[in-house]
Amino acid sequence: MDRHDDFSDATRGIRLHKALADAGVASRRACERLIAEGAVAVNGTPVTTTPAWVDPTRDRITVEGRRIKTKVRQVYVLLFKPRGVVCTNADDDGRRRAVDLVNHPSGVRLFPVGRLDMDTSGLLLLTNDGDLANRLTHPRYHLQKVYELTVRGSLDETEVRRLEQGLFLGDRSRRGVDKTARSRLKLLKRDRNRTHLIMDLREGRNRQIRRMLARVGHPVKRLRRIQIGPLRLKGLRVGEWREPTSGELAALKRAAYRGSRKTRKDPTPPPAARSRSRQAGPAGGRRSCEGGRVPVSPGTDPGVGVSRSPGRSPAT
Repeated sequence: MDRHDDFSDATRGIRLHKALADAGVASRRACERLIAEGAVAVNGTPVTTTPAWVDPTRDRITVEGRRIKTKVRQVYVLLFKPRGVVCTNADDDGRRRAVDLVNHPSGVRLFPVGRLDMDTSGLLLLTNDGDLANRLTHPRYHLQKVYELTVRGSLDETEVRRLEQGLFLGDRSRRGVDKTARSRLKLLKRDRNRTHLIMDLREGRNRQIRRMLARVGHPVKRLRRIQIGPLRLKGLRVGEWREPTSGELAALKRAAYRGSRKTRKDPTPPPAARSRSRQAGPAGGRRSCEGGRVPVSPGTDPGVGVSRSPGRSPAT
């Protein structure tokens, strides 16, 4: 059976009667009766037995021929992704996926925002908020991402400057070779055999950090993402997840939508207003919300509510 018509698959999303109740059709018990009476169809297929699962974000649900407007709760999850886990939701090789580690009680279908390669651990955001995900991953908005890494050999100051100023790398999206954006590095510890450092990026090309460090002769031995914009890797062990606090989520949305038409007013007044402004004196400037320092290491906050996934992987 095509998964499109397999409503017995619990990984599809939430129970059909719950989706109907959430949309205001009736109580859950009354919605179960509607299903049993044959009044409900999903993607044109009548569903008369329960339990049945649907994805309200994708499935077309009708009651007596009328399509319902489903109300889907927007869910946000911070996951400490272990090494050996992939960030795709569709993996034909049967590898362990990031979404497999998150058993959210809402049952909504979550998607990773951006990707960490299989050998990289650290902070990963999962959500069903497509608009926010697009803002966070679009290169136009340059959201800060911070990584903690260990490389082979002793990284000298000249190599640090080269990395910060950008290197030329092949880029499939640009169909050619292009220079990486400027970044910031902070050396934490260095000896003859290895260097431990923090790297702050504003773009996210495929395996960018590994390729950049290999280019200067210092292959990456260990890589972990510790920050996405205002979100930091804290209160979690490897393989665990939690929802962001209301303050964290508000800060993330401010960072994502900074400069959009929704939140930004044109700072350049019309000519008449400019002349009046010069007569009246300078107006109060807008403060920058952007943090200026790179964190040295992820903090710990055991007080934040943590949900532990079954089969947690060992720490990297």
